[in-house]
Amino acid sequence: MRLPLLLLFVCTIGFAQQNRYSISFENALHHEAKIHIEFPEIKTDTFTVRMSRSSPGRYAIHEFAKNVYDFKATDSKGKQLEVFRPDPYSWAITNHSGIVNIEYTLFANRGDGTYSQIDPTHAHLNMPATFMFAESLQDRAIEIDYNTESQPNWKVATQLKHIKGNTYTAPNLQYFMDSPTEISNFRMEKFELDGKTIRFVLHDPSSDELFEEYFQKVKKIVEQEMNVYGELPNFDYGEYTFLACYMPNVSGDGMEHRNSTILTDTETLANGGMEGNIGTVSHEFFHAWNVERIRPKSLEPFDFTKANMSGALWFAEGFTSYYTNLILCRAGIISAEDYINGLNGSFNYVWTSPALQYFNPIEMSYQAPFVDAATSLDPVNRENTFISYYSYGSVLGLALDLQLRENNLNLDDFMKLVWETYGKPEKPYVVKDIENLLKEYAGKSFGKSFFNKYIYNSKMPEYEPLLAKMGINISRKSKESDLGISVENKDSLVVMTNNPKIGTSAYKGGLDKGAEIISVNDTLIKNKEEFNNITSTLKPGEKISIKFKNYGEEKTAEVTVGKNPSYEIKVNPDAKKKEVENREKWLSKK
Repeated sequence: MRLPLLLLFVCTIGFAQQNRYSISFENALHHEAKIHIEFPEIKTDTFTVRMSRSSPGRYAIHEFAKNVYDFKATDSKGKQLEVFRPDPYSWAITNHSGIVNIEYTLFANRGDGTYSQIDPTHAHLNMPATFMFAESLQDRAIEIDYNTESQPNWKVATQLKHIKGNTYTAPNLQYFMDSPTEISNFRMEKFELDGKTIRFVLHDPSSDELFEEYFQKVKKIVEQEMNVYGELPNFDYGEYTFLACYMPNVSGDGMEHRNSTILTDTETLANGGMEGNIGTVSHEFFHAWNVERIRPKSLEPFDFTKANMSGALWFAEGFTSYYTNLILCRAGIISAEDYINGLNGSFNYVWTSPALQYFNPIEMSYQAPFVDAATSLDPVNRENTFISYYSYGSVLGLALDLQLRENNLNLDDFMKLVWETYGKPEKPYVVKDIENLLKEYAGKSFGKSFFNKYIYNSKMPEYEPLLAKMGINISRKSKESDLGISVENKDSLVVMTNNPKIGTSAYKGGLDKGAEIISVNDTLIKNKEEFNNITSTLKPGEKISIKFKNYGEEKTAEVTVGKNPSYEIKVNPDAKKKEVENREKWLSKK
């Protein structure tokens, strides 16, 4: 997350004005940490501390206060102070003498980009999930000591400024909360590029040889992404740190921060992670420009007390997603053919979705607080109403890049212009700013048309001629059948598992999620395999009957088998020389 430039320097105010944090891990076996915070020179009669409800890089609510217990507040002499709870997230302290010491126990056992995990292998800390704060003291500097006496082999890796030993500092709360920390017996490699130090911290049991192989891939990614923008950002303290934790006890995730990123996965490098995890490296490092410094005004500053909503995620997350595999291709980590085949997933997810009739990319971005690792008990109709802004933005990034290339321009140079205009000076943008910049770069008519059709509306670009000029074919699978029904075996029943998409045979026939499939054309269905075998022989336009049971009532639906709405994107083996040259210019190393 972005911080005002003036706040990035370590505060020079006296130590009395610093809030001091410490954390220790004596009961790591049972996922507990002991946390102590000293808040000096408090001026208000009632002093309130709280846990965050959101986290940088996430857009939904996460109730971190639920894992806090054994809370105590004392004065400078150790006298226990009065505490009351004004809401589920806060602790209010009264009758203090100007200094308040807070102690509490944190339970933490999810290692990813949002939460924290403490166990005998490591302390993986996302700051909002770990540390309380005082809203009234957000501008104060913070000093933190990581006490690892109980774990003598553990080392500390973080983007925070190192003071000495295991003591680090942040200029203010925003920077502190944006600085995840990995404490373990990790390994580290680093290299210099563009006058900056890039560090890769790895907590993974795999061999040094595999780490070195992976590290070389990371270097290629960093170099190729720098080539898009022409330079690396001016990382605070001259360093950027990848915090990679590939361990069986963590959860898969990636989360960008100002000068670091969290990379977690259950696959170690020796167990599939060499290929499976590298895409997250590409995505998250691209965020060092796009979202961390090319920053939507709607996310500035980050509010830790509520969900942060932005209509620009199709650009911040989606265009980053477009570059994720493109960079892997340019770096030689995946082949051009693999890259092109990989377009099919996102392309079909977006352009066959009924949700296009409800929301444009901006409005899809507004859905983030409800979908970004958010949880709810009531069922939702996402199959028909939502398209991920990651995927939606990605296929629009593809369209924009190919349209620009028709005019001897390209998305790389446009992203560089966005960087120079908004990212490098760290000037937050609104969506209209991106439109105006595209008009400046590609012409008023081009920019207006692109935004009016594809950003402010949800029309589909004409991909066929765009891809053809790159020697790539795109076609519909309309000769294949589609009922719009997915099933699973549940006890002795075959049960429909999906909300049917609007317009499919299932939707028109009145089938719904949870329906028990009894027979197709009077053939009894005993299991998922039988259903799939029978339906695989159906032809589009064929009339069939499906007997099913839902809400305790048995029904028979007479339906017409639909056409598969999916597209297939693949390399044209008969591409002309100019088309191949265009493709190579687009996908090759810069």
